[in-house]
Amino acid sequence: MINKLYIKIISIIVKLVDYSNKKKIINFFKKYFIHKEIIAIDIGAHNGETIDLFYKNFNIKKILAFEPNIKLYNLLIKKKKYDNERITLLNHGVGVTEEKRELNILIDSASSTFNTINLDSDYYKKKNKIVTFLSGKKELFEKKQQISIVSLSKIILENKIEKIDILKIDTEGFELNVLKGIRNHDFKKIKFIYFEHHYDLMINKGYSFSDINKLLIKNKFQQKYKLRMKFRKSFEYIYENTN
Repeated sequence: MINKLYIKIISIIVKLVDYSNKKKIINFFKKYFIHKEIIAIDIGAHNGETIDLFYKNFNIKKILAFEPNIKLYNLLIKKKKYDNERITLLNHGVGVTEEKRELNILIDSASSTFNTINLDSDYYKKKNKIVTFLSGKKELFEKKQQISIVSLSKIILENKIEKIDILKIDTEGFELNVLKGIRNHDFKKIKFIYFEHHYDLMINKGYSFSDINKLLIKNKFQQKYKLRMKFRKSFEYIYENTN
């Protein structure tokens, strides 16, 4: 009984800490965009958390949001506040090129990933114990879903996007793939890249943070902000275009 109560308390604390972290991120961007109209791309929209944050705190000209999980995408579509010309929702994954990939959907939908999962990792075992208890399910893994992947440069071309003030990427170990799908001339259109990186071993990413850092430096981006996510081996980063 004590263990169950402890897990519930930790879950509440994590949510409160995440909210505090998001406020810090918003305060960072307010220094640049508080009086400006912005265009943002949200890759990994999930339940619309970033859309809500941006929509509430900034003067939004356009948000292009990608959510590959069809269940979550349909829930976003049903939200009437997203049914306007300033927010476009797309049911695609974003990667290096056009292809089909399987999305591993977990009960904790925020952890769903295109990559394979290391079932033997300590982090997975801990997460499995907590999430299955809270959900009442027997397994953390739920199902697989076939997803169409597009490159961000193709989206930029098709939508005739001339500038992106904030590119947010939260794709559970697929961030480098997203960045590799941006052509050099399209990097120049982006002011800030805001992304999450996991240092735990639950997801087999096939790359390290240094790979992302090298790619961004090569394209004239500089790290401007780093924020640790409490209770997890994860950080949020913001890079600025120095061109």
